[in-house]
Amino acid sequence: MAPELAILGGEPAFAEALHVGRPNIPDEGLVLERIRQAMDRRWLTSFGPLVKEFEEELARQAGVKHCIATCNATIALQVLIRAGGLRGEVVMPSFTFIATAHTLRWEGVTPVFCDIDEETGNIDVAHARKVITERTTGIMGVHLWGNPAPTEELAALADEHGLRLFYDSAHAIGGTRLGRPVGGFGDAEVYSFHATKFVNAFEGGAIVTDDDALAERVRLMHNYGRGEGNHVSCVGTNAKMTEVAAAMGLTSLENMAYLIDVNRERFDRYAAGLADVPGIHLRRPSPGNTVNHQYVVIEVDTPGTGLSRDDLVATLRAENVLARTHFHPSCHRTEPYVHEQAVSAPLPLPHSEALSDRVIQLPTGTGVTLDQVDQVCALIGRAVRRAPAVGKACRA
Repeated sequence: MAPELAILGGEPAFAEALHVGRPNIPDEGLVLERIRQAMDRRWLTSFGPLVKEFEEELARQAGVKHCIATCNATIALQVLIRAGGLRGEVVMPSFTFIATAHTLRWEGVTPVFCDIDEETGNIDVAHARKVITERTTGIMGVHLWGNPAPTEELAALADEHGLRLFYDSAHAIGGTRLGRPVGGFGDAEVYSFHATKFVNAFEGGAIVTDDDALAERVRLMHNYGRGEGNHVSCVGTNAKMTEVAAAMGLTSLENMAYLIDVNRERFDRYAAGLADVPGIHLRRPSPGNTVNHQYVVIEVDTPGTGLSRDDLVATLRAENVLARTHFHPSCHRTEPYVHEQAVSAPLPLPHSEALSDRVIQLPTGTGVTLDQVDQVCALIGRAVRRAPAVGKACRA
């Protein structure tokens, strides 16, 4: 007989917490050796050889001419927004991490939220078209959970209205759309190498583009506006990546194929373990797309499970499985935008709100074993089978 669920009085299944987004450590020895070499050179920042190598490899993998590495992805978006001349309003999906919206607002641009396609979670192009006005200067697409957005349709929409098209590609390195690697779509894309990303640089980001003029402006702006001879030609900031971050980023990037295999193996194990659990649906990439499987996301159908999404999250957390809701609430229901609905969300966003209320992110990556994946699946199955008791305990 299976042990009692912790939320019903049993002992937690895991003595140590099972985290979402626990950092992957690719090759500790090589990371430390690269850091030692940087210290021996006494060249720790300002376009050192490790940063240059990292940029070259990222550009090669993305199939683009230019890559500018940054200290994090948020400031990369801010620099790109300014270098790209965005102003007025920019259309973006509400179902994304709040940083996508905040970077626009920080640069004095109004994010105007559109709805998503519930099947993919990505921007609904038809809905985006409806919120474009004479004040719109750009579209910010998001490759949700690494699943590439409808790039062809977005490019056509941007061209039709003469808009800039940028992508927040924080989740998507290593993915492809119709055989093309993420990184070469739109006018530019931004990667994240935060510690929780499967390719990480402790903390970092990068802007990748084929636009020569845009790349030149980004390079100037991310270094105080300084070019050759330290001549200042525009307003800028300090967004440079350090050599220590690049040491981790390079080593992580070299291990990307292995990390994708690890993620895919765990994704497949979740797929098998949850296949017969009523009301639980594993989110999958769209046809024609490949993803890095950094995210394992399930949807909870309350009529099918007898549990709400929040009930299941509480049940897993009682077992020391620190599952997370994702992008809940959506951006338009978050400060300060929730009080600016007439501007930020001029049309209802029912699909964003519905998906935000249904999804859960589960632990994966090198910090999670296959046996632990099996245990998590078993816990979800038991919670659904005991739904009435679990629901009652959650509301007690």
